Parts: sequence; C-alpha cells; structure tokens
Amino acid sequence: MEFTIDEIALLLDGSVEGDGSQKINRLEKIQEGKAGSIGFLSNLKYEKYLYDTACSAIIVGEDFKPQKAFKTTLIRVKDPYTGFTKLLEAYSKMVKSDISGIEEPTYFHESSTIGPNCYRGAFSYVGKNCKIGNNVKIYPQVYIGDDVIIGDDCTFYPGVKIYSRTIIGNDCEIHSGSILGADGFGFAPQADGTYKNIPQLGNVVLEDGVSIGANTTIDCATMGSTHIGRGVKIDNQVQIAHNVILGENTVVASQAGISGSTSVGKNCVLAGKCGIVGHIDIADNTTVGANTGIMKSVTEPGKTIFGYIGFDIKDFLKSYSIFRKLPLLHNKLRELEKKL
Repeated sequence: MEFTIDEIALLLDGSVEGDGSQKINRLEKIQEGKAGSIGFLSNLKYEKYLYDTACSAIIVGEDFKPQKAFKTTLIRVKDPYTGFTKLLEAYSKMVKSDISGIEEPTYFHESSTIGPNCYRGAFSYVGKNCKIGNNVKIYPQVYIGDDVIIGDDCTFYPGVKIYSRTIIGNDCEIHSGSILGADGFGFAPQADGTYKNIPQLGNVVLEDGVSIGANTTIDCATMGSTHIGRGVKIDNQVQIAHNVILGENTVVASQAGISGSTSVGKNCVLAGKCGIVGHIDIADNTTVGANTGIMKSVTEPGKTIFGYIGFDIKDFLKSYSIFRKLPLLHNKLRELEKKL
C-alpha cells in the first residue's frame, strides 16, 4: 500500500513542507528510515537524526525550528507523537486481516448468542447464557465462562480466560494469558493458625475502550464488582485485586500491584513495580513513580508520589540529596569525634 505525503498530511490535519507528491509505503524510526518511509520527531534528543535521515517524510510539531539544512519533507502537526499514533492506527487497520467465521473444533453453548462478523478460533470455549456483540474476535484457546456479557468490537487474543459473570464493554482489547474474574485473595485467619477460604461472589466489570496487556490478572470482587473505568490502559503482568476501582483513563504499567478494595481516581499514572495497599483512595490525576509504595490515601488531586514508602516528590528529593551525602557526613562526624 502506498500513499502520498499530501494524503498522509490530510489524514493528520497537517501541513506539508517540501515535496508532498512522494510515495510512502512504510513507517520507520527516524534514525533507521529509508526512501519511501515516514518517521516522526517528538523528543528533541533525536533531532540530530533529522539532518541525515533517509526517510522521505518526518512528522514534526507546528512550532519546530530546525537548526540546519535537511533533505526530508516535513509534515507539521499540533502534536507529532499523537499524529504518528494516528497514522499507526490507520495503518494497522489496513494491514490487519479482517478475520471472521468459525474454526473447528470450538465449543459454543446453545443458550449463548453472538453478533455478526465475529471470529471464533480453534479450541475456544463459550459457556452458558453469554451475550457477545458484533465484530468480536475470539482467538484460539480463549475461555469464556457462563453469563458473560461482551460488547461490540472487542478482541481476545490466544489464551485469555474470562470467568463467569464478567461484563465487558465495547472496543476492549485483552492480550494473551490475561485472566479476568479469578478469585480474590480472601482468607480468614483461624484460631488454630489456618486460613478459611472466603467465597468470592462478585464479578469484574470493564467499561468501553479498556486495553489489558499480556499475563495480567484482575480478580473478581468478594461482593459487588471489581470495576475498570472507561479508557483504562493496563500493561503486561499487572495484579489488580478484588473490589478495586480504577477511574477512567488511568494507566497502569508493568508489575504494578493494587491491593483489595482500593479506589484509584481518574487520569492517574501508576508506574512500573509500584505497590498500593488495600482499602485506601488515590485522588484523580495522581502520578505514582516506579517502585513506589503507597501505604495511605492520597487525598490531594494532581500530586506526584515517589519513593518507598512513598511521600511527596519534593520532600523525597530533599531527603535524597542528604541521603547520598551520608558517607561524606559520616566521615566528617568521625573526624569530629576524634577531635573531641
């Protein structure tokens, strides 16, 4: 598939600076591009590659000012990263095969329903009383339990497991190995030192536009629902415990863990390997840094929390500036002790 630079600029609502008639047939990094490819420049630390790139076109910001001469054609847009993402989305839809139909063997209970233009891969399983919408892709070895409700335009990649009573909205994407609706970690300690299992009777609810990476687990609620809001994006290998609430457009990076009954607000960012204890609230627009431990509620919206155990990033940086000087301070203290 080939498109002119002018056609791509029209798609991105951008303006062309250079020869817009050139043909583009692939997307590549600015430092690796060849003739016929298009890249983007968002982070200025990569600006040095612009002046020697072999890409036929580069997407840049409207206010970008080059420091020296270059040979490539520019497409100027408001946000080059967003523009390139839009281009990737369009390209992905064109190259992705629009698979549909049923591969054998599969199992689909007679009490369940499914909309048109769906795909069911080999060895997939759909249980009783399920309602599945239109244009849903169920890849091989996907398990969907009883009483599951799935909206339109969802994709379940190979090996996904959806436990009974899970509810999934429209335009959701769940990658291989992820599990929705497994039992929460609920055990009651007994007088003899053993633990008694607490039945987990709730479910998992995903609103529209949720994306879940590979090998992520979202536990069902003890009662009620574990609730994942509209537009939430979850990375690979994330653990979300029972009765957790994630507000809309929150993003969670790999190996993060959220303990039971914690509520995370809207538009939050939870970085890799952060850990959050149970039964607390995280305010809207909170950013939690990598490896940070959150032990109490964050009540003020818009804060950045960093460190273990996490506290306000400004206080942490002040403390760290002292901490890294501890060997020097220790030596000075010993010298003073000797003089005394």
